[in-house]
Amino acid sequence: MFRSHLLNELRKSDEGSEVTLSGWVHRRRDHGGLIFVDLRDRYGLTQIVFDPANDTDSHALAESLRSEFVIKVTGTVRVRPEGMSNANMETGEIEVLVNELTILNKALTPPFEIDIEKDVNEELRLKYRYLDLRRERLRNNIVLRHEVIKHMRDYMSGRGFLEVETPILVKGTPEGSREYMVPSRLYPGSFYVLPQSPQQLKQLLMLAGFDKYFQIARCFRDEDQRGDRQPEFTQLDIEMSFVNEEDVMEVNEKLLYELITKFKPEANVLWNEAKRFTYHEAMNLYGSDKPDLRFGMEMVDCGEVFAKSEFKVFAEPLSSGGVVKALKVEGAAEQFTRKVIDELTEVAKTYKAKGLAYIIKEAGELRSPILKFMTDEEIAALTELIDFKDGDIVFFGADSFEVACTALGQVRLACGSMLGLRNDNDFAICWVTDFPMFEWSEEFNSLQACHHPFTSPCLDEIDKLESAPNEMLSRAYDLVLNGNEIGGGSIRIHDQQLQSRVFKALGISEEDAERKFGHMLEAFQYGAPPHGGIAWGIDRLIMIFAGEPNIREVMAFPKDQKAKDVMLGSPAPMPKENLDELHIQLALEE
Repeated sequence: MFRSHLLNELRKSDEGSEVTLSGWVHRRRDHGGLIFVDLRDRYGLTQIVFDPANDTDSHALAESLRSEFVIKVTGTVRVRPEGMSNANMETGEIEVLVNELTILNKALTPPFEIDIEKDVNEELRLKYRYLDLRRERLRNNIVLRHEVIKHMRDYMSGRGFLEVETPILVKGTPEGSREYMVPSRLYPGSFYVLPQSPQQLKQLLMLAGFDKYFQIARCFRDEDQRGDRQPEFTQLDIEMSFVNEEDVMEVNEKLLYELITKFKPEANVLWNEAKRFTYHEAMNLYGSDKPDLRFGMEMVDCGEVFAKSEFKVFAEPLSSGGVVKALKVEGAAEQFTRKVIDELTEVAKTYKAKGLAYIIKEAGELRSPILKFMTDEEIAALTELIDFKDGDIVFFGADSFEVACTALGQVRLACGSMLGLRNDNDFAICWVTDFPMFEWSEEFNSLQACHHPFTSPCLDEIDKLESAPNEMLSRAYDLVLNGNEIGGGSIRIHDQQLQSRVFKALGISEEDAERKFGHMLEAFQYGAPPHGGIAWGIDRLIMIFAGEPNIREVMAFPKDQKAKDVMLGSPAPMPKENLDELHIQLALEE
């Protein structure tokens, strides 16, 4: 027997018991002949003691113990001497006096300290991920991930949803991101792809009559990496039949509140019911389609104030259908030095703004390089519109609606961070709805679906499909938490003719539609129910719950920022015989 107890279990009530424990040497300390070891497993720590007066053999062997050795001990539980308890350990009131020691495996000195939480080079951590996972922080994150996913499964199952596994090897059908391709050995020149999501398959499950589906789905996207992105990730995937937007939102909103209550009970949930914004409202007020509502600082439209302005920076965008937006930061004038304003200007420029105009009010006076271009009437109207007070600073964005709102929205977030307004213990939830149906892609020189091509347009806008598709709104909705999109979904198209019209609006010919999506179009002819769903980014949600800066910290074996697995050394070249078997010839530069 390797262990009679886990290393978080023993208490004062076990005094006098003979126990067998196994684990890793977390810390070793020599104290005047006595050797103390904190023994660790994934459940916790137990202090064990080697005393030569009790057992000379085990004490002598314990002299050789080093960090991360794997050992088994047998001994007697005893209560620690008065004043020697450790309140930071679950087993802190007891220790085990060792009678027998077995070294199960020795260990090299780890490349970084495991018993101390400190910054370690990320590439080193990823290379030795199996050691990194021994550290308490990461171990707790993986346990949290397990518990969150289990709660999701229990919640969905308890509401009549069936968990159905969908294939990993599927047909390539564009859904907005690059796909990973898998060559077929049996069918030369043909490929599977790894799914970006189970989107089409879960819709086909609705046609099959499984009206409530969910899956903890593994998904794959071959795209550039960011802090909240990985090439492979996990979704809570949901689809429901005979529903509208409110039906889907209600199920998901209740799940989110349950998760927050269970896993972040200390959180201050800022609304009992999630707020609702249309896409246009969210962009107009916060400059983002995933607004962070932990603080106010809403943007104001100044188009009417500067409608007749001769200031070129404002006049040109307004004359070409753009906007002038203002962002007031209350009481921040003293903190926002020239250096800070320059930093915020760079933030705005990163998001395509040409610059960042500002006005400061101090001691009843306004000061700014742009005041000389403004009339007294404009200044008076602006002061009244934004309730300009001493100590305030106002930033301006002037450009197209998208650029002005997005750039100033990023300035808003930066200001919120600088002023400490984005409290990690506040949880602000909202839904964003009525997204644009299509967007113009400069890369492809064509309309692209904003969500995916199976999203239903708003019913009162279907007539615009041929005449003005760029003006259409969709029945898409996103679930947002603290400025992060944690879930996105839509009501789907269930009518074959409407689906064909959407494909045509996207510039997909009948032949291409049949080749790529013929299985969907055919299925719609066999009685497709109205349906809709959503997919949650589980990694991103757990990242927020764990208070981590990126999703790599809540995944057991993530890729690095270049989508490489530095632990396994993948991707890696393949032997020529394997490539030949798959009918692949590489075209490499000399």
